[in-house]
Amino acid sequence: MSLVELGRYDRNLANILVGRLESVGIPALAFDAGASIADGSWLLIPVRLMVDEEDLERARAIIESA
Repeated sequence: MSLVELGRYDRNLANILVGRLESVGIPALAFDAGASIADGSWLLIPVRLMVDEEDLERARAIIESA
């Protein structure tokens, strides 16, 4: 398994997209979701949405159709 970046999104959208992808059987992770939450700048730091390299094209198609 090799994780690749699908895209960068705000924290809330990234978590929604993780749920959407997982609902169709594509494992996904939101990296950096907790970055700088303590100092209040979490809205400024994009969250990386990661998927397995083998799922990348399918995941892109699902995200684009959402």
